[in-house]
Amino acid sequence: MNGVTGRMGLNQHLVRSIVAIRKQGGISLPNGDRVMPDPILVGRNAEKVAALAKQYGIERSTTDLDAALKNPNDTLFFDAATTQMRADLITRAIEAGKAVYCEKPVADSLDKAIAIARLAKARKVKNGVVQDKLSLPGLRKIKMLRDSGFFGRMLSVRGEFGYWVFEGDWGQPIQRPSWNYKKAEGGGIIVDMLCHWRYVLDNLFGKVQAVSCLGATHIPSRVDEAGKTYKADADDAAYATFQIEGGVIAHINSSWCVRVRRDDLVTFQVDGTHGSAVAGLTRCFTQHRVNTPRPVWNPDVPQTMNFHDQWEEVPDNIEYDNGFKIQWEDFIRHVVAATPWKHDLVEAAKGVQLAELGLQSWAERRWLDVPKLDI
Repeated sequence: MNGVTGRMGLNQHLVRSIVAIRKQGGISLPNGDRVMPDPILVGRNAEKVAALAKQYGIERSTTDLDAALKNPNDTLFFDAATTQMRADLITRAIEAGKAVYCEKPVADSLDKAIAIARLAKARKVKNGVVQDKLSLPGLRKIKMLRDSGFFGRMLSVRGEFGYWVFEGDWGQPIQRPSWNYKKAEGGGIIVDMLCHWRYVLDNLFGKVQAVSCLGATHIPSRVDEAGKTYKADADDAAYATFQIEGGVIAHINSSWCVRVRRDDLVTFQVDGTHGSAVAGLTRCFTQHRVNTPRPVWNPDVPQTMNFHDQWEEVPDNIEYDNGFKIQWEDFIRHVVAATPWKHDLVEAAKGVQLAELGLQSWAERRWLDVPKLDI
């Protein structure tokens, strides 16, 4: 496991996934056996990775990735480090014969993403990318509503994502790493979030056919972890519209410069001929056409309707586990028992493709079609 000293790698992948899996006694396989992950933590800071290993009951850690890749008993390589290094690290792991699983984006260019997907196919190694949002309770409820026919014919999807990331120059400390806002270090919200929106849209609402994206750098300077002011030259907001197969229109705003007055840090509103739904990370609310009110436009008097009260919540009829952990379990089953798996490096490349098209659309101020990838 490489790159687990960062926020996402530590909290979601190490602690809430692998450590949790080990505490529950491993992962059940279709034949009744159980498989137990035995990770080795890899990082540049020996003391830091050793301390993490000790804290979470993991026996092995190292700074020598090459030696770790040579160990035939370690059959799976995972990376959650920087995007700029990821394609090279995945390439080394594939060439060492390892199954590979990694965070997104899988590469900082589409050419690199296609190259590693082709290499994995040629070497016949099992491969996967984290597509965690599909396992969020809120979006799983959206999928259930879709599969049940609740929406009728889907018309549109409206997404709002983000929150205010403090600049660091007026008393509030920063809460995201400074590289997120530097082009030279792989920062930018378009590269980060359009990879997510590709798999969310493709899997829940239909294949993305075209994109129009406007990016912005609203905050031109920020303060880094050392307290130094730097030029923030990467986009910190993106306003993207997507044409989806079947005539669905999706629009998603992504921003680190927005204050939240909605149900959650991300919300998706889906409108259809028979009903609508609004989902956050965990909760989902619906309004069927038979329950749709008839508001009257009258700017001369205060609004008398409480529109939030006119929606019904989808109940938690099942127990929802951590989305990252669910995908870890599914991928390990795929590696060990060849169970079905669809979130591979080809799907990962599609996310990088949409991010590049989003940046191109912004630069050229126009709509762009999303062509089929030949991998």
